[in-house]
Amino acid sequence: MSRTLYQVLREAAERYGDATALRQPKPGQACYATCSWNEYLCAVQEIAAGLRRLGLVKGDIAALNSETRMEFYQADMGIVAGGCIAAALYPSYLPQDLIRTLELSGAKAAFVQGPAEFETLRAAPVRHWILLTGRAEGAMALEDLRRLGREAIAADPRFLPRMLAETQPSDHAVLYLTSGATGEPKMALVTHQAIVSNIDMGPVALPMGPEDSLIAFLPSAHITQRVVMEFLPIGSGTPVTFSESLLKLPQEIRKLRPTFLLAPPRMWERIYCSVCTELRKRPAVARKAFYGGLALALAAARYRRAGKPVPWRLRIPLKAADRLFFQRVRERFGGRLRVAASGAAPLGKDLAEFYEAIGMPLIEGYGLTEGGVATLNPLDAPRPGSIGKALPGVEVRFSPEGELLVKSPCLFSGYLNAPEATAEVLRDGWLYTGDLALIDGDGYVFITGRKKELIVSSTGKKIHPSRVENLFKMEPLVSQVLLIGDRLPYLTALFTINPAVAEGLKGMEEWKGRPASETAQAPPVIEEIRRAVARVNKHLAPFEQVRKHCVLARDFSIERGELTATMKVRRTHVMRNFQEHIDELYAGRE
Repeated sequence: MSRTLYQVLREAAERYGDATALRQPKPGQACYATCSWNEYLCAVQEIAAGLRRLGLVKGDIAALNSETRMEFYQADMGIVAGGCIAAALYPSYLPQDLIRTLELSGAKAAFVQGPAEFETLRAAPVRHWILLTGRAEGAMALEDLRRLGREAIAADPRFLPRMLAETQPSDHAVLYLTSGATGEPKMALVTHQAIVSNIDMGPVALPMGPEDSLIAFLPSAHITQRVVMEFLPIGSGTPVTFSESLLKLPQEIRKLRPTFLLAPPRMWERIYCSVCTELRKRPAVARKAFYGGLALALAAARYRRAGKPVPWRLRIPLKAADRLFFQRVRERFGGRLRVAASGAAPLGKDLAEFYEAIGMPLIEGYGLTEGGVATLNPLDAPRPGSIGKALPGVEVRFSPEGELLVKSPCLFSGYLNAPEATAEVLRDGWLYTGDLALIDGDGYVFITGRKKELIVSSTGKKIHPSRVENLFKMEPLVSQVLLIGDRLPYLTALFTINPAVAEGLKGMEEWKGRPASETAQAPPVIEEIRRAVARVNKHLAPFEQVRKHCVLARDFSIERGELTATMKVRRTHVMRNFQEHIDELYAGRE
């Protein structure tokens, strides 16, 4: 049934009442501020009414610039309940970029996390500023906005129902800012109906309920966080706990013991690297036992994937390996984890196979700003390297060039003030995703690369950089890698290193404690990267092999425009920032 987001929240409040909906750590205290479903609904009503009293009307845009927190959820839903359009920004982006986005969006109001964020953005042409926390001259506190709304509702019993009735499922609810991984960010308009259609796919694809426990920490401007961790739990009545900070996240996970955890591949990569780093410190016999057990687990996983029983010769030693090694890795997540999901960026197949082998398969899906969440691996039969099967109501097909096309009720309406850009990706009801993919006989879809990122060498060979880069991400020393070679005679790579792993290398004693820029250039690091390149090249065809490489003195960063907020590499920005290094790799071409 077609509904607005507010109607979904009202249904949750009617069903779950005073049960906890949101939990947020109190700064400096070992306890949480909580918000029940009834309180959530009340806060949303007051914020919606308060915005209307400020003069915002149906169709106006209200921006949000905040880390993911309870007040963000309340303000986000308050904006859309009153018929306005919520435009969330990435707080990690530079202030000048955020101000430009506010200008382009035409936002009439902006919710910001606190006084510090307000000061950096107050030059933007926004009429009303609301602080989610704290107070500052020139801005309204969230509690004052809510009081304004309460007064409006109390003064006129018809005020709230009249305002809520104005919003229809076909109206726009959200203005998403694309991450800009393959170009300049765009702003995509999505209706209530499209988002609610995605929510309604949840019970079949990702069943959750009030007994489940989630922890939210991804940026709320990203569609994966917004749909899966904010809107979907409303439909299922699942309580959400907010992380206090990324630094405290590992401890919070162990304490909260979530049953569902959604994280980007970068986090899963770092956990894998920490396991490898810890292994390096163990005696040779322990390392040999771990990797022997891992080989058994990988073999057992292949049997299970093929629908065959695991032979007893694998089962018996595998039980010992699980008890000694793999169980300890799983215990880091609290011991109740039912679904471990990877989203917001592509996950490497080898990494997925590692987690499958240790008994914690990563459920990968596929979503995009313009199309919502479109595919998901079945919880009982995930396939490493695959983005899963199309969700109920979603159709997929492929262009002659192999581009993935999607049709579903979750598609966006178009880019804000950009009809030509919209026409490029929306054609005859199909969304042209820009991703190259293939589908197997069982309906599992596999992404092979980005159409815009395909490398075509000067000899005409076509290389999907993500495939090669994902192999390097299994090397613990490698933090980031960028493959280069479009219209060039051979492939090269830029590497950044993991300082913690680097310091543990043999021969690094004199480099410990030095700046990361010096550590990256230490001879043992250079030699280990050379070995990593040789190891990966053995798995590649000659034209895919990395001929030359460079170890950079620093990691890629969001501040320099090289990474998106969800840690996707912005290739063109990296290449521009390190052009001198690239020129050296091709000086005197061979």
